[in-house]
Amino acid sequence: MQPIAKRAVRMPAAEVLAIWQEYRRSGSREVRDRLIFTFMPMVRFIVYRKVREVPAQCDVEDFLSCGLEALIHSIERYDPEKGATLEQYAWTRVHGAVLDELRRHDWAPRSLRRDERAINNARTSFVALHDRQPDRAELAARVGMTPTELTGRLDEVVLAEVGSLNRIVRSDESATIERIDTLESDDHDADPIVSAERREAKERFRKAFARLSRQERAVAVMLYVEERTLRDIGEHLGVSESRVSQIHTQLRRRLYEQLSGELALFSTVA
Repeated sequence: MQPIAKRAVRMPAAEVLAIWQEYRRSGSREVRDRLIFTFMPMVRFIVYRKVREVPAQCDVEDFLSCGLEALIHSIERYDPEKGATLEQYAWTRVHGAVLDELRRHDWAPRSLRRDERAINNARTSFVALHDRQPDRAELAARVGMTPTELTGRLDEVVLAEVGSLNRIVRSDESATIERIDTLESDDHDADPIVSAERREAKERFRKAFARLSRQERAVAVMLYVEERTLRDIGEHLGVSESRVSQIHTQLRRRLYEQLSGELALFSTVA
């Protein structure tokens, strides 16, 4: 996942106030748009900071629209006589509007979210104190639940997050990011570096394997690919079981000699 949008360099409060006063005098839409443009990075910052809390069935664009609407209302209702700067006033209004939108779209009741926060805080404090993750019983004890109650509560949290992996969590001029793009993949083939290393490893192994004698290659294939027993292999080759064992030991030694210093190669190829 890409980092959340950073807030732009702030315009001095006096300059913002001067623009706002010009808007109040003229009612010019162009002047108001200057204020909107000035504070849109703040809106994005607030929304993207809350991205992880956005319900899975919702689109982050909905929250950006909500924040923009709150920003416009802030510009219209701002009163400098109350002591706050326009940025401070807009921040409070936008942040509140985004939180309200989160609550409105959230399937989970507030009691579940409260328990979820308590469980997460208990887990964090336990790790800080003991330098390890708590087991289910230890975590349950810290939040005043039985292990069964804790399991049920966590299952409810998971169910509350069900939604589309194609939901957009960020969209701007440079890229559109969907929920699935933020998930870590355990598919090593999806990593081009790992995939290239694996191809190279297999190629080097094939070359080393090709240098074995025909009998050694036959034993390796029957033992590791066809999964035959030593006795079956011996009968097929017309040699004793102990001779097959010797050939096997010999071919392994030759492979290790050719691939000396690259023992990790065998686990990569496996």
